[in-house]
Amino acid sequence: MASPPVDELTAPRVVPGGDGSALLGSGSSRRGDSLFRWVALLAGLVVLAVLALIAWSTTKEAWPVFREEGLSFVTSDTWIPAEGKYGALAFIYGTILSSLIALVLAVPVSLGIALYANEAAPRRLRKPVVYVMDLLAAIPSVVYGLWGVLVLAPAIQPVYRSISDAVGDVPVLGWLFNGTSGRSFMTAGIILAVMITPIITSLSREVIATVPPAQREAAYGMGATRWEMIRSAVLPWSRGGIVGAVMLGLGRAMGETIAVALVIGSQAQITAHLFEPGDSMAAVIVNQFGEAAGTHRAALIGLGVVLFVVTIVVNVSARSIVGRFDRRMRGA
Repeated sequence: MASPPVDELTAPRVVPGGDGSALLGSGSSRRGDSLFRWVALLAGLVVLAVLALIAWSTTKEAWPVFREEGLSFVTSDTWIPAEGKYGALAFIYGTILSSLIALVLAVPVSLGIALYANEAAPRRLRKPVVYVMDLLAAIPSVVYGLWGVLVLAPAIQPVYRSISDAVGDVPVLGWLFNGTSGRSFMTAGIILAVMITPIITSLSREVIATVPPAQREAAYGMGATRWEMIRSAVLPWSRGGIVGAVMLGLGRAMGETIAVALVIGSQAQITAHLFEPGDSMAAVIVNQFGEAAGTHRAALIGLGVVLFVVTIVVNVSARSIVGRFDRRMRGA
């Protein structure tokens, strides 16, 4: 049997699909990719369209009060529907104040739980901690509100009185911690803190879990303690995600309705006394919307428009902050 010529041995063989065309697929696959791209674009546009429709329809319903009150709708704190006076500043103040109180109370606890579950907890305790957080997140807000008004408010009122008496003559503290009402800004902030803790904890825990093990091992290899490892390796890596989780918790707290309506006291006032009753935009809407008509109804819808704008600003700010941290990390 004659051997093949040398040219046949050295010449490259042409294998069907060897140029990668089999992996790239046929024209129908490329059409499928194009179809998927257009479907994804359509889905994104639908979300934007829904947001625009919400903004347009609510602004249209609230336009009578915007036309009558003008800028004073958000700069005046006088809310007297019987006299035709609609100033939302007291409700804006109450919304922001109760949400900030919730953040001050919830963020350290949430971050501590997330770090404990990821970095310090024994393996047998990690799942129970996660389950408890998920269970707290699943409880309806009305349950938190009923617990707050029936249990927490009466029980915490003597505590408020004791704190007010103890710091009454202390500068600043005596001004802040003044009042003895169980239904107050502080009580609303405590309820909101309990409600947003599972959200911030869950998101922070997921972000912390993405820290590369090599960074932890490098910190330990340089002789760092566990706290030094967390401070130098874990927190810088996950800082952007944690900030995003906190901002999402803030948006959740600002939009809460039933729980805040039951415990904040429903009194439109601007005061630095944290133990005094107040009101929020979402709470006054749910309390008064059933009996509102005409301009009063438009004013309540206007509060919803203001709350919608504030929520959008919070989410855009969160996205900006997270993006800034991401750019710093890539630059480092």
